[in-house]
Parts: sequence; structure tokens; C-alpha cells
Amino acid sequence: MKKANSGRGAGINPAHRFQRFEYEADPEVEQRSARTELFEDTSKSIISYNDSSDIQFNASVNPYRGCEHGCAYCYARPFHEYLGWSAGIDFESKILVKKNAAELLRKELNRPGWKPTLLAMSGITDPYQPIERKLQITRRCLEVLADFRNPVGIITKNYMVTRDTDLLSELATYDAAAVMISLPTLDVELSRVLEPRTSSPKARLKAIARLTAAGIPCSVFIAPVIPGLTDHEMPAIAQAAADAGATSAHYVLLRLPGSVKAIFEDWLDNHMPDRKNKVLHLLANAREGKLTDDRMSTRMTGTGPFARQLRDLFEMSARRAGLNTRHRDLSTKSFRRPGVYQASLFDNHAF
Repeated sequence: MKKANSGRGAGINPAHRFQRFEYEADPEVEQRSARTELFEDTSKSIISYNDSSDIQFNASVNPYRGCEHGCAYCYARPFHEYLGWSAGIDFESKILVKKNAAELLRKELNRPGWKPTLLAMSGITDPYQPIERKLQITRRCLEVLADFRNPVGIITKNYMVTRDTDLLSELATYDAAAVMISLPTLDVELSRVLEPRTSSPKARLKAIARLTAAGIPCSVFIAPVIPGLTDHEMPAIAQAAADAGATSAHYVLLRLPGSVKAIFEDWLDNHMPDRKNKVLHLLANAREGKLTDDRMSTRMTGTGPFARQLRDLFEMSARRAGLNTRHRDLSTKSFRRPGVYQASLFDNHAF
């Protein structure tokens, strides 16, 4: 297994589907020179909506576009192509930042027509990627959500989420916060090249322990499950997460939409050349002969005998670890609009 080069997950910067011209660059030179650049996202809205039947939320807040974590398999990479950039190295080195995200969120939640609902942070890229330590955009959004007591579900693979234990714990007292820690492998060396700029597996388990100790419900997200590479780890991951305090688990089979296929195949060539054929063969076996499947009913778990085998392994792993034995929904019943709430304290009193 080769070590990650300059902390980047992608080894290439492939042309995107909207690009009319392209040039051939030396991948090693391009990767070494790809310093992280920040760009201001001037979007006028902060809440994104989806109608996917296989996703547990229909509204999300995404403080960042692009992700410095550099996970080679990330399904969100093709979104960067709509910005005129590559899904490869560009995705993890050119980061759009929504500096006014908290202000936009407060304005949205204050609208008379806003109906409180679960907001996921983040549905696309990690809200706790490295630049968050300095910019604290995610934290300021959580401050807004705590003011309104609007429920939020965090999805992250970074220990940095524990920085915001105070806000998440406050929300949890109203059944309005939960955290899902993404953990596809316990193998430190594999994690280092597969997800080069995020927390180690050990640190993620520590995050689960610290959050649950503060009364914040945590689940483990075994994702992606990479056939022939990480699928055998499901029992160990489920048990380790349960030992740390997680109460539930979920999994998703590796997805390779659009240009992610070429990026991940290149990653296999660079880091796992002896496993490449097995990984792709097993993945195709679970995708009806293809490497990706966009159908909402099957894209997360696959189809066929091998996909059923993975599902059975997951269910057995969760059961043995004591996970998924009880279900706890987040609630909107404590939602309030701070200004309205404060005014109402005085409405019924004479002075």
C-alpha cells in the first residue's frame, strides 16, 4: 500500500462533462502544487431540499462545497463540475465557503412560512472539514439552530464535531440533535490513503464516546462498504462503535457516479493494484453488471446475491453488537422563534 501523496485522495484531475478543451498535465506535479484555495459562495439560500425516498431527510444545510478530506470514493465529487472544476484534485483543493450561512439560516427559520423540520448537516460535503476549525461556519449555524430548537442531524467523519458538544447537548435535551459518524474502516493505514485529511478511525470512535457521554445520540455510518476491501470489517466496526456508545448503525454500498469511477479506479491503481480487479468485479456483481446504479430503490445497497450477502452481514453485525434495537426520532415540538418567544413572556403580564 502506497502512502498518500501530499494528503490528497485523488491522483488525477479528469476533464469534466461540461469542458470543451483539456490539457494533459503531469499528475504528480499537479497533485503537489494543489494548495487549498477558498472561494466565497454567494448563494442567496442555505437550505437544500431533496425528494429521495432512500434518504432519511429532505432538507439539508451545506456550509461548504467541495471537501478537503479528499476521500477517493466521494459521490459528491461530480457536483464540482457544475462550477467548471474537475471532480478530482479540484474537488478537494478548491473549496466554496458560505460565509453568511448562519445569517441566511436565521432568516429562513424566522420566515412565517417555515415549518420546522429535521435539517441535515451536511447532505453533500462534511461540515467539519479542516477549514471549519478556523471559520466556524458550522458552529455558527448550530448556534442558530439551538436558538430555534430546530432539530439537526450531523453527518461527519471528523473528531472536530466534539468541539460543538455544548450546542449539540443543549439541542439533545429537546430531542433535537443526533450525530452520525462515518467509519468505513478500522484499518489506520487504509484510512490514511483512502480519506487522507480526516480523523483516524480511533479518533472517530473517541468522538462517539465523548458525544454519547454528553447525552447526544450517536450512530455509526459504515460507508461506503467497499467489496473486497472493507466489507469484511462490518462486524468489527459495529462492535467498536457499540462499545463506544453508538446505539444504531447504517451502511451504504460504494457508489461510483460519473467521474468518480475514473478517480476511484486510479486510486486502486496507485494504492491497491492487487485488489483492483476483485473490488470492481464484486461491485459490478452487486450492481447488475455495472459499477454504479442511480435507481433510488437500489443505489444504496445494490441487488443480487452478493448484495444480499452484504445486507445479511450488516444485519447480523448490528444485532450482535446490540445496535438498532430501539428507534429514537428527533422532534420539532420544542421549536420556537426566539424573538416571538421572548415577546410572549410579556404579553400576559401587566407592569
